[in-house]
Amino acid sequence: MQKICIICGGSQAEAKILDKNPKTAETILKNLPIEGTAIKWGDEYYFYTDIEVEEESGQTEMEIGDIAYWPEGKAICIFLGPTPVSSGDKPVAISPVNLFAKLEGKIEIKDGEKIRIEKAE
Repeated sequence: MQKICIICGGSQAEAKILDKNPKTAETILKNLPIEGTAIKWGDEYYFYTDIEVEEESGQTEMEIGDIAYWPEGKAICIFLGPTPVSSGDKPVAISPVNLFAKLEGKIEIKDGEKIRIEKAE
């Protein structure tokens, strides 16, 4: 099982690559490392990329710790809690995203911080 490492400020966590959207996962892995500036939307943090992947088994209902690619915005999304469109405690994406990884630990992300995703050692 492949893993990636998310680094933000002084915090970092590993995430395992999931089998749900193999084209998305393969494209993300090929483009590592990926960097961007964190944008906060509720308890979701996302950052824009130059990566282009079409929607693949897109979904809006997420779990805490899910990492997904947002085709509409060409962005990586990290779901740490509810978003402004959530009705409960679970995160909900604004439009369909391609789930490709799941955090295995906790990470602290702050709005405006640099996020880097790289292959795990």
